[in-house]
Amino acid sequence: MRRSFVAIACAVLLSVTAFPAAAAERTDPRQTAMDAAVAAGIPGMVAVADDFRGAGGVAKIDRPGKPDASGRWRVASVSKVFVATLVLQLVAERRLGLDELVQRYLPGLLPYPEPITVRQLLQHTSGLPRDLAPEDTWASGPEIDTERFEHFDSDDQIRLSVTKQPLQFKPGTSWAYSNTGYNVLGLLVEKTTRKPLERVLAERITGPLHLRDTSLPRDFPFLIGPAAHGYEQLYDAPRGLTDVTTYNYSRYFGAGGLVSSGKDLNRFFEALLGGRLLPADLLAQMKTTIPVDGSMSYGLGLMKVDLKAAGACAEDITVWGHAGDLPGYATLSFHDESGKNISTLATVDLTASPDASLKRQLPMVSEFCTPVVPSARAAAQAPVPSL
Repeated sequence: MRRSFVAIACAVLLSVTAFPAAAAERTDPRQTAMDAAVAAGIPGMVAVADDFRGAGGVAKIDRPGKPDASGRWRVASVSKVFVATLVLQLVAERRLGLDELVQRYLPGLLPYPEPITVRQLLQHTSGLPRDLAPEDTWASGPEIDTERFEHFDSDDQIRLSVTKQPLQFKPGTSWAYSNTGYNVLGLLVEKTTRKPLERVLAERITGPLHLRDTSLPRDFPFLIGPAAHGYEQLYDAPRGLTDVTTYNYSRYFGAGGLVSSGKDLNRFFEALLGGRLLPADLLAQMKTTIPVDGSMSYGLGLMKVDLKAAGACAEDITVWGHAGDLPGYATLSFHDESGKNISTLATVDLTASPDASLKRQLPMVSEFCTPVVPSARAAAQAPVPSL
């Protein structure tokens, strides 16, 4: 949620012996990868696939006990796929047009004279600012701790963001991740349906698919039935990790506010990619991507990752899904054309070391191939960039 796509420089040179062959024979490779991430500094991990439900580390750092693999967590930007699906459903009903101007539906919201379309918002080619202006958001680790309960109405973050910052580029001429753009899309769903976003989500997706763990809590700061608590190193040593589980994320209501579980995420993506939520032509448009870097491209709310190009797999493997980052919660939910599904949680995000940032991704990669762990090189890039 908080960073542009960046390469993660590995402070520790990794070798192919990071996952011993003998251990892999005794333990599921996804579990082995989670245990390696925990050893690298992630307090807790969860991985849920069709044939696997596992956890590593602890649910709370001050007491014993593994994370609950059936529990809920904050899925951050994976929320964007849900919001994009709602928008495309409204397009299918001809209540919205992909290439219609946002200004037509939300007059006066955006102060820019340049025309911006619904498609550009979905694809991150609108040029809208990424987030709030620096003076209106976290400027330090301690502020993440102390600004937990700030309330944002549906349009608060948007207005603060766009009235204080110029466009990043002329709409349609480049690509840049924008949480502000997805908050605009959330507001667009509300204005079009005349219902709160959480109600539209329940009526169109979570209810029909029986996703009982998935909700948009808005101002409700507590995480009920957590898989694990989320942590960040927000203060200098000797102070330890800060628990950031309790938090009001209304600032990201359309961009990253959802709570879900691994089981629910997998069921959602199975339905979406299986054609149960969108007509075939709109699913095809959702999966029509533009390149972002050498291994990742972006469609209409959907990421496409080439795991071979990312250096994570020796085989040609393409996966679809999304990543999500919020304080204390790093989520990966990815799925291939054969029907394999995996969703993972790591409970340190912003302040994870480069080594931990890489290793927390390997449980996801292990679902699709035997990970190619970088050998002695000065730097390596994590397979899926942070959002």
